[in-house]
Amino acid sequence: MVERSFGEKINRSAMRVLTLTPFYPTASDDAAGCFIAEPLRAMHEFGVNSWVVAVHPLHRSRARSNATTPVATWVRYPSIPGGFGLASAGAFLYASLISRIRKLHRSQRIDLIHAHAALPCGHTAALLSRDLKIPFVVTVHGLDAFFDNQVGGHAGAWCNHVTQFVYRSASRVICISDKVGARVVDGSAAQISPRVVYNSVDAQMFSPASTDSLPQTILSVGNLIPIKGHELLLRALAAILPQYPQISWEIIGEGPEYQRLTKFASECNIACKVRFLGRQSRKQVADAMRRCVLFALPSRYEGLGCVYLEAMSTEKPVIACRDQGIDGIIQHGSNGWLVDPDNLQNLIAALSVLLQNLELRRKIGEAARRTVLQSLTSAHQANQLAAVYRECVA
Repeated sequence: MVERSFGEKINRSAMRVLTLTPFYPTASDDAAGCFIAEPLRAMHEFGVNSWVVAVHPLHRSRARSNATTPVATWVRYPSIPGGFGLASAGAFLYASLISRIRKLHRSQRIDLIHAHAALPCGHTAALLSRDLKIPFVVTVHGLDAFFDNQVGGHAGAWCNHVTQFVYRSASRVICISDKVGARVVDGSAAQISPRVVYNSVDAQMFSPASTDSLPQTILSVGNLIPIKGHELLLRALAAILPQYPQISWEIIGEGPEYQRLTKFASECNIACKVRFLGRQSRKQVADAMRRCVLFALPSRYEGLGCVYLEAMSTEKPVIACRDQGIDGIIQHGSNGWLVDPDNLQNLIAALSVLLQNLELRRKIGEAARRTVLQSLTSAHQANQLAAVYRECVA
């Protein structure tokens, strides 16, 4: 059972978990934080009741809840924009929450806090844990496990100091892939043994197409930022079009690279073959995945990448990069295809092999769907998280 407010009655025989997250679906973007919301639906099956507190700073516009996801209490908190603001945000969030959380704990009793990302929610959870004498866990979602990757100078050092305090204080550090876990271990001065719990996919929403009669469309889903590899795909598309003139490319996502990428597509004389679709709903993304012939996103900086799992769930062959979180799931040539980051010839060869071989695409797609159903559904993730919770409150 997922709570709609701080005061509702719950099943008192179940474990009570307070989830703090800066990522959560909104009325305008149902994909934001879907990897948090979707496993929550299954949590009650494993003896967990969840209160969800979704947070964002005051200088950002107010968010409204998405009607189709477990309801969260939205909390805004004061924060200074920039690196020093990131380092101090957890303390400001704690001050904004503490009175309400104390009241909730007195009336319902919280057994554990689950924070998503070390800053600000992990820091807030560490302060709440110390105040209320209850354990907390923190999930690390990206390769930016230590914030000096994003924030330089003294601000970055402060962010890193607070982050390490969070990891040392947590009962468990959960990572979404082995790659992220290794980054946490390598960057920590303290001895940390992270627990890997992969993100999951709604296998019912992202189901296979009912027909094999598909257009020759390559699909990418991701923010239009340099690390996602869109320019590399444009170059690859220009290279293979003479051999595969029927191919087109759909891109779902928005971001600062839009103008540059559209201009580059025109310079490559492939603008008529590329459709920038902007932000799409989850249903629209699932439909696009069903209608594509393969999914490609050669991102060179990916903690895991839920879009890969979603495409795999629709029985589509996925092209991703080696040495990223997803390479712990994709077995090259079996349930997906891996290329080297920033390697144009690798990508061209991968596209050519898959486009010319329908049987190989079908075989890889079916194996990809089996991989999801065997270990990567929302129920799998909820079960693994519930097991971690029980260890921490035992």
